[in-house]
Amino acid sequence: MTTLFSALDWRAMSQQERDLGLNNGVAVPGSVEMVAGWEQRSAEMRKRYPDHIDLCYGPRERNRIDFMKGADAAPTLLFIHGGYWQARAKEVFTVVAEGPMAHGINVALIGYTLAPEATLDEIVTEIHAGIDYLAEQLPALGAAAGGIVVSGWSAGGHLTSMALSHPKVRAGMAISGIYDLEPIRHSYLNEKLKADEGTSRRNSPMMQEGGPLKPLSLVVGSAELPLLRKQTADFAGHRARYGLPVTYEEIPGANHFTILYEMMSLKGRITTLIRQLFERTTG
Repeated sequence: MTTLFSALDWRAMSQQERDLGLNNGVAVPGSVEMVAGWEQRSAEMRKRYPDHIDLCYGPRERNRIDFMKGADAAPTLLFIHGGYWQARAKEVFTVVAEGPMAHGINVALIGYTLAPEATLDEIVTEIHAGIDYLAEQLPALGAAAGGIVVSGWSAGGHLTSMALSHPKVRAGMAISGIYDLEPIRHSYLNEKLKADEGTSRRNSPMMQEGGPLKPLSLVVGSAELPLLRKQTADFAGHRARYGLPVTYEEIPGANHFTILYEMMSLKGRITTLIRQLFERTTG
């Protein structure tokens, strides 16, 4: 029998249950091979679009943006990678640009400093600095200057929600994200993250009253870990309670990794939702 989200309380779990309840690598057999395949496809894609790779937006090593041009004067999507703020890199995820670019959307991918080298506050600040830089560069890159739609997966979904307040961001597409950091703070993931209660509160959209009045699409896979599905469902409810524009969707049968194929495909559900966000915010 399926456990209701309302009955799912991370506080009532043992440390082991909580850790396993957040561990996507253990939950999805073959995920290592899947991600290795993405990295290979991403390297091939960067060879096809070599003109604007590793644009420097800040002083630290990972403060880099890759920009792939879908069409002249086209709008731009910024993608933020996942890895629980402490792993992976933008170079793994170039392949997610395939779906949006097939519809004439430019795609930029942003890197950021990982924990423990950077705190959560610093990571969020870096994302905002990257958006400042990218928005300023759009005309020189031959892109439309009418604002950016931000998207991200896993920890990138969290960073998408935190980027929504940036004045140059017009909408967000958050995939399998984290919106309440308290379960993370009380799990194995905090070993590197080193978040205290204040850090968690400042960086948890679920703990804020209200939020940016901009469209946000939230998606999660129906086959994902229950704690992660609950994060997305709860955040959708939070935004709805404050009258903020939000859509919520579970992708049938998708797990934490296979859900990204819905962005890699030109007919994927996430690609469609991204197109709709651009259409809704064109002005």
